[in-house]
Amino acid sequence: MDAQTRERGPSAEQPQKAKEAPRPSPDQNRDTKEPKPAQTPSLRDRLREHWLLAAVGAVVLVAALIGGLLYWLEVRHYESTDDAFIAARSFSVASKVGGYVTDIPVTDNQHVNAGDVLAKIDERDYRIAIEQAAAQVAVSKANIANVEAQIVSQQEQIKQAQAQLEQAQAQLQFSQEEFKRAEDLVEKGAGTVQRQQQTRSDLQAQQANTERAKTAVTAAQVGIKTLQAQLEGAKAQLDQSQSQLDQANLNLQYTSVVAAQSGRVAKLSGAKGTFVTAGQSLMMFVPDETWIVANYKETQLNDMRPGQPVEIRIDAYPGRRLTGHVDSVQPGSGTAFSLLPAENATGNYVKVVQRVPVKIVVDKWPADLPVGPGMSVVPWTRVR
Repeated sequence: MDAQTRERGPSAEQPQKAKEAPRPSPDQNRDTKEPKPAQTPSLRDRLREHWLLAAVGAVVLVAALIGGLLYWLEVRHYESTDDAFIAARSFSVASKVGGYVTDIPVTDNQHVNAGDVLAKIDERDYRIAIEQAAAQVAVSKANIANVEAQIVSQQEQIKQAQAQLEQAQAQLQFSQEEFKRAEDLVEKGAGTVQRQQQTRSDLQAQQANTERAKTAVTAAQVGIKTLQAQLEGAKAQLDQSQSQLDQANLNLQYTSVVAAQSGRVAKLSGAKGTFVTAGQSLMMFVPDETWIVANYKETQLNDMRPGQPVEIRIDAYPGRRLTGHVDSVQPGSGTAFSLLPAENATGNYVKVVQRVPVKIVVDKWPADLPVGPGMSVVPWTRVR
């Protein structure tokens, strides 16, 4: 049996195994026919394939990081603001005297030096005023000379009156002595009463004559005081006339309107042939002395001090950089000095970072850059 079983075993088992084998599904048959998709390359494979670009990118990234770090380490020492502009004390040029404009030797935006003529006013009326004032000065000097001559004459009269007084006093003394001798002779019985009466009469006459001489001296002295007062008045009149002459000369000088300092002419309004009054504006004037007003936030002023170096960039000339230094910091915010300062005690209060003007002086303005008040700049102040 064992042999039969062995002989039948394999043959009998094969149909059973054939029956037990599963049939392939339609999906499995389709998979076996289609090719498998390619595998996506990894990042490492890509870097190996493009190693040159990867190296360049890595170098650029490291350089950017290093540059950014260096830039931050440098910029953190500076404070900057875009609320800054060029400032100057521009003013209006006006004539101090009125008249017709005879010449305007300047034009718009022209640069002038100190002492250059900006405008000319008709000077004929002012030359006539000078001649009149000079004539009045001559009249005052003549009055002084006349009074001085009268004073000299009066002094001579005083001397004459004093001489007459001395003569009268001498005669009076002689009359007194004659009257005394006549009285003595009458008392002794050697003289006559008639002689006594005559000497008394002569004494009284000499006394009256002496009083008249004293009055003449007093009157002459009073007269010289009056003349001295007239002399002082004549001298005062001369001073007044001289002042009028000086004013007339000044008015003649004022007919030439000159530049008080070097700068540029702007907004020229005067023209030849127009009539202007004293104080009427002829043009605006922008001096060469300019500076920068930078309105920094109050939180940027902790380390800001006068004398610190500043790098300046002008918006109108982006390729040019100027150097300067901090001159001063205004003691207060800009709103505190405005026409209508904020009143925080009324209404709802909202805290706002204030702006404080900082004056920056440029070391040297380039001659080829036409700059003026109001132009925007960006200052970088090194505060650390």
